[in-house]
Amino acid sequence: MLPQLGFTEFLLIAIVALVVVGPKDLPSMLRKIGALVAKARGMAREFQGAFEDMGREVELDELRKEIEAIKRANPVAGIAEDLQKTEDDLRDDAAS
Repeated sequence: MLPQLGFTEFLLIAIVALVVVGPKDLPSMLRKIGALVAKARGMAREFQGAFEDMGREVELDELRKEIEAIKRANPVAGIAEDLQKTEDDLRDDAAS
């Protein structure tokens, strides 16, 4: 986890950067740092998106397998057989 920076820490970093880099080159350095941070965030976002896509693909594959299993089991045929047996039993009972 990243450490939390307070106002005093930020001020100390700014003073050190001003002394080390100098006031003339500080804006260009900050732009370069900003560009690097933006690039790193973009790469992290792309990496996370790739993992999310893989997760979705895995979920879709699992759903496809479940649908195929349901199709193979054909629960409608089993229900139709049960209804036919019940109908036959009722006709036998009514005939007797």
